[in-house]
Amino acid sequence: MKRGLLLLLTAGLSVAVGHAQTQTDVTALAGQVREAERAFAKTMADRNHAAFVSFLADDTIFMGDAQTLRGKAAVAAAWKGFYDAPQAPFSWEPDRVEVLDSGTLALSSGPVRDPAGTRVGTFNSVWRRENGGAWKIVFDKGCTCQ
Repeated sequence: MKRGLLLLLTAGLSVAVGHAQTQTDVTALAGQVREAERAFAKTMADRNHAAFVSFLADDTIFMGDAQTLRGKAAVAAAWKGFYDAPQAPFSWEPDRVEVLDSGTLALSSGPVRDPAGTRVGTFNSVWRRENGGAWKIVFDKGCTCQ
């Protein structure tokens, strides 16, 4: 009886420790995604289109009101114009990041602001952790919702 109880307690402790480890890992991964999103947004502030493209997965999809852009090349071409002027036409920063327990996908969301700092919308990006640990955007959708 005592041995059975000891095994049960040990099993329960292992599950609790495993869950705590998963939570810690998810928290750390969320921090990585938050920093990736901030670096991604900084490409706009820095006017660095090549850096912007480096955050896109090859199979990325960006959904807009008028059209859906499929693939890195299409998104890069469509977004090039946002990088041409000396001043960024908008900025964004994550205020929420969630990561699957598997650590493979994450969602970042937050406000989009015009050059004066007025909130004009919300972005939502889905990130995938690639081989080697880099986070790349696979889906992106903005809206004028606040």
